[in-house]
Amino acid sequence: MRIMEFLCPEAIVIDLKATDKKAAIKELVDSLAKTNKIKDSNEITKTILEREKLGSTGIGQGVALPHGKTDAVKEQIGVIGISSNGVEFNSLDGELVYLIFLLVGPLDAAGQHLKALARITRLFKDKFFRQALRDAKTVKDVVGIIEKEDEY
Repeated sequence: MRIMEFLCPEAIVIDLKATDKKAAIKELVDSLAKTNKIKDSNEITKTILEREKLGSTGIGQGVALPHGKTDAVKEQIGVIGISSNGVEFNSLDGELVYLIFLLVGPLDAAGQHLKALARITRLFKDKFFRQALRDAKTVKDVVGIIEKEDEY
């Protein structure tokens, strides 16, 4: 599975304004909504925030992977947000988050959802990949970095 199969490039946020988890999730969902690829941004935001109540998806090393499944989407879709100042995400390591990959999928696609999360996690473990994304200045840069890594 390749990230570009479900990443929505036109929704990528290079300069995330949010400083806390809830605002960051809302900002990314709102960015997806502007592309008309999702039906109900309020439902998606609620679904992801409900998932966060089970435990933070701030996995450490400046990365968060908020996610959820809902019937408000027909297919798996994701968006990346990059923050230069950091977002308080209640991360497992207690550090701020600079890279957020939000993923939402349909209720009936649990297997695909887990495969996508595993792929994202694998890529974000690479410190050079994380740094390249943090250094990206444009959406085109972000897409290029991901496409290059997606080959492996």
